Amino acid sequence: MNIRIQQLGKRFGAFPALDGVSLDIRSGELLALLGPSGSGKTTLLRALAGLEHPEQGRILFDGEDATGLSVQARRAGFVFQHYALFRHMDVRANIAFGLEVRRGERRWPRARIAARVEELLALVQLDGLGGRYPTQLSGGQRQRVALARALAIEPRVLLLDEPFGALDAQVRRDLRRWLRELHDRTGLTTVFVTHDQEEALELADRVAILNRGRIEQVGSPGEVYDRPVSPFVYGFVGEANRLPARTDGEVLEVAGARWPRPEGLPDQVPLDVYVRPEDMRVDDAGDWTGTVLAVQRSGARARLRARLRGAAVDVEVELPPDAPAYVAGQVVALAARRHGVFAAAATG
Repeated sequence: MNIRIQQLGKRFGAFPALDGVSLDIRSGELLALLGPSGSGKTTLLRALAGLEHPEQGRILFDGEDATGLSVQARRAGFVFQHYALFRHMDVRANIAFGLEVRRGERRWPRARIAARVEELLALVQLDGLGGRYPTQLSGGQRQRVALARALAIEPRVLLLDEPFGALDAQVRRDLRRWLRELHDRTGLTTVFVTHDQEEALELADRVAILNRGRIEQVGSPGEVYDRPVSPFVYGFVGEANRLPARTDGEVLEVAGARWPRPEGLPDQVPLDVYVRPEDMRVDDAGDWTGTVLAVQRSGARARLRARLRGAAVDVEVELPPDAPAYVAGQVVALAARRHGVFAAAATG
C-alpha cells in the first residue's frame, strides 16, 4: 500500500508538532522517520495509525482519504517501544488478541485464528514459546511477540515507534537485522520511528528527517548522509566540522583557505562550510595548517583533533588504518575531500 501525506498539521497548545508535513511513502518500502525528541516523528506515526487527529491536511491510503477513518478501519499494525503486552495472557493469547476481539462477519473461526498464531510464531522465530507469559521472555523475545501481534490482523501498513529503544545494544543490532529480513519476506509497507541515526541508515530503504515539525530531507541512506541539504541534516546524520566562510570576489574564503567561488553563493553573507571527519585528511598539499591536540581511538577507528592556525577552529579528522602516529603539538597540513556550503546560522 502506498501512503500520501498532504500538508499535515497538528498543534499541542502553542507547539506545532507537525507543521505542513507532506510525504509520499512507497508501497512495500521500509521508511524511517528520523529526528531528535520533539521533532514530530512520533506524532506523524500516530496520525498514520489514527491515534492522533491532525487539524489540517490529509492522509491517503492507496488514493483513498483515510484521514477520518477509525483505527480499526485503517488496518494498521502498531508496535510500541515498551511492547504493551498483556501480562496475564500467554504468548499465543497476546498474538491472537486482535483477531479474538473482532465481531460479526470479520471474526475468524477459532481454528483459523490458532493456525495464524502458529504461523506467526514460526515467522518471528518463537516456535515452542507460545505457552509462556511475557515475564518469562527476554526483551528481544517480547518485542518479537509485539511484532507478531501487529502482523496477526494482516495489516495494510506496519508502524513501529522506537521498536528497539528499550533493548541493549547487542540485542538491538540482532533485531535490526531480523526486522530487515522479516520485512523483505512480508513485503509490507513499513514505517518506523527512531532517533538513532545508525539504526535508520542500516535498516531503511529511505529516511525522512524531521526537525521542529517539518521534513528537512527525504532520501536513501546514502543520499541523506552523502548529500545533506541543510546544516541540520549535516549535524544530525553523522558528524561534521563547521568552518566559518565568506565570499571575497571570485573566492570563497574558508577558515583562511581560499577556494574558487562556487556559483549561486550570495555576497556579503556569513557562510559555514561543513566537512565530515572522514572527508578531511592529512595532506602535505592541504589548504590548512593545524596543530594536533590529541589522537583518540575507539575500537578500530582513530581520529585526530587539531586546531587550525589563524582561525581558532578545532576539527576532527578520521585517520586511515595505515596512518602514522601523530602526537600532540605536531603541525600537520589538512585538506577537505568533500564539503557543503550553507548560510551561517544566526547567533545571539
